[in-house]
Amino acid sequence: MSAKLKKSGRLWLVLIPYLLWIGVLFVIPHIKLFGLSFVDHRSGELTLGNYAKFFGSDLYRRVFWRTALYAIFTTILTLLIAFPTAFIITKILGKKMKAILLLSIVLPYWISELIRAFAWMVLMRETGVISYLLQAVGITSHNIEFLYRNGTIVIGLVYTSMLFMIIPIINSLDSLDDSLIEAAYDLGGNFWSTMREVIIPHAGPGIMVGSTMVFMLNLGNYVTVTLLGGKNSLWFTENIYNQFIVRFNQNQGAAFGVILLTFSVLLVWITLKITKQDMAEAM
Repeated sequence: MSAKLKKSGRLWLVLIPYLLWIGVLFVIPHIKLFGLSFVDHRSGELTLGNYAKFFGSDLYRRVFWRTALYAIFTTILTLLIAFPTAFIITKILGKKMKAILLLSIVLPYWISELIRAFAWMVLMRETGVISYLLQAVGITSHNIEFLYRNGTIVIGLVYTSMLFMIIPIINSLDSLDDSLIEAAYDLGGNFWSTMREVIIPHAGPGIMVGSTMVFMLNLGNYVTVTLLGGKNSLWFTENIYNQFIVRFNQNQGAAFGVILLTFSVLLVWITLKITKQDMAEAM
């Protein structure tokens, strides 16, 4: 019995730093955020007015759904690019080329998101590299401004979140025995049937984890959206930023934050139920 108590004590000793980290940086701030969202900014009284302002405003609701749809679209686009890339890395390339390609994917993420967004601005601004190249090859005779467009925001978000989709899928595909793929071909399957019946189901947990991470990152993105899309990019995180920083209305900003967080959690939960994936097992 004493041995079990000692073992349990050591376990709690190891868990204390982790629990403190989660409590201080995640649980307590979210409880505070939730509490602020029910307090009136002027009177300090409990109220549902902060939420009523969102649901009663066509502008806020339109910006919110626009943000959600773009986050979903960029997640799907990221998956369509990341899955073939992960498959090529794990099942086609040799060890040396696999290491080189992985390094080329990971290396840009050693630089902060802010610097990477500025790099895209240099490429896509009216006097940037892409505009200059188009003129050099004769496609256009004048400068073209690629910034502050919806397409530019999508490109920036896909680039920013690509690593978080590729790595979980690579981890899933790495555990897939090549003999299973060969057996599928031996039983008369073609590339597409093998992909549909063997490869994609096996990579399902990685796809789910990557999609969840990318969706969350894109839904709550502020830096890339603001720099590439400008102040009129109509992203919901800008409304949250404006409430907290510009208008000094933490209560309204907290309500917007709770709405965004609740929506993202519900959507991920519904997706897990539909796809019958277990996030804990996948992680």
